Amino acid sequence: MKDGIKMFDTLLQTPQNNLANLRKILAETDAILIGAGAGLSVSAGFTYSGQRFYQHFSDFAQKYGFQDMYSGGFYPFASLEEYWAYWSRYIYINRYTDAPKPIYQKLYELIKDKDYFILTTNVDHCFQKSGFDKNRLFYTQGDYGLFQCSVPCCQKTYDNETSVRQMLVQQKKMKFLPHCFLSAPFAVSH
Repeated sequence: MKDGIKMFDTLLQTPQNNLANLRKILAETDAILIGAGAGLSVSAGFTYSGQRFYQHFSDFAQKYGFQDMYSGGFYPFASLEEYWAYWSRYIYINRYTDAPKPIYQKLYELIKDKDYFILTTNVDHCFQKSGFDKNRLFYTQGDYGLFQCSVPCCQKTYDNETSVRQMLVQQKKMKFLPHCFLSAPFAVSH
């Protein structure tokens, strides 16, 4: 443990050689624990404001006045149709599209042959999409790709990709038209 801390201290003290030092540390390390939060996804291009927000949510921004995806997630929409129109689009672009920059792939290449485990608050699935083993990941805040019963009657989760894509197709004027969408897992009664 002391050697690992010493190596990490060396990495921090010589920023001009960070990548070379990191490669050396990784080569000498048996196991790796990675803690990752939103900053990693932001560095990969998954920003929740600015150009990316306006590219996908300019209609919502104009109508409701919020200026980033995060704020939109807490907006008190007047109807479930508007709520699911927003969230299906949000889930789609933050879970089912690829990050613009290959940060996760580069990280995977650095550690893929090591004994690793990742603890993350990221819900965008970028780790798995980049090749990381799902059995070596713990998503403390869940995964945008899963639905769960709104009545907490069971622990089961449901893959939502088909449902989210169907909701996107059914959006008209920032509303999801649920009469065209009867097979959603969240609509199933237990």
